[in-house]
Amino acid sequence: MTANYIKRIEIDSLWHGTRHIIWELHPGVNVLSGINGVGKSTILRKTILRLTQGKEELERDYNQLGVHLTFEPEEADTVRFDVIRGVDRPIVSADILNKVVEARLATELDWQLYQLQRRYLDYQVNQSNRIVSLFTAADPDAQAKASQIASEKVHFQDLVDNLFRATGKVIDRTSNEIYFHHLDERIPPYLLSSGEKQMLIILLTVLVEDRQPYVLMMDEPEISLHIEWQQQLLELITDLNPNAQVILTTHSPAVIMSGWGDCVTDVEDIIVG
Repeated sequence: MTANYIKRIEIDSLWHGTRHIIWELHPGVNVLSGINGVGKSTILRKTILRLTQGKEELERDYNQLGVHLTFEPEEADTVRFDVIRGVDRPIVSADILNKVVEARLATELDWQLYQLQRRYLDYQVNQSNRIVSLFTAADPDAQAKASQIASEKVHFQDLVDNLFRATGKVIDRTSNEIYFHHLDERIPPYLLSSGEKQMLIILLTVLVEDRQPYVLMMDEPEISLHIEWQQQLLELITDLNPNAQVILTTHSPAVIMSGWGDCVTDVEDIIVG
């Protein structure tokens, strides 16, 4: 059974029998803070590893991994989730390089964008199918509901255009894939700056989940984002999908300064014993 969100993360020990962690989570935004080396990224990494384990792996490695998750509803045994990492490193994985068919893909952010382009196409097909089914079923409110469905993609495009306005880039709204118009040229997203790629990845990841309950995990997503975008980050995510549970680590006060202070947990406050 698939959960709506994670209620609790319990980790027996972060390092060699030390630091037992119990973190009670909100269904909405959860920000983990703390100094370098205190264990923020380790908590996130162990949680992701637990979620990516298959049933047989989970049964075999349960005690060794030592990560116990409580879901809502509690009888659920898994949850839908996405992971976003912000470091724009060159692609070095042979497996990825063998799959890349776009010569312009050079970094890990490019690879994330390439994969999201496929998901974006699937999202649009699903939206079209939903609209068709409304009219096929002769729903009396079909027109209004169809307009609402179509408006979600337009809203995403408006948000991106507004963010990129300072550099003169606008989304090509005639394309089913993500392209931009810039200085009379049509450019792919792989030619954006690292910060622009990072913001586009975050918003596109949220959009294609189609406002369904799921968990979005991010480890220091602000690394490539300038201060104004850091301040808008959580508002943009929750605007695109109010049903997403957000779990992130950060060093930046800017990420939480726009009214998210109550969502912050310090690592030292969730250490038990």
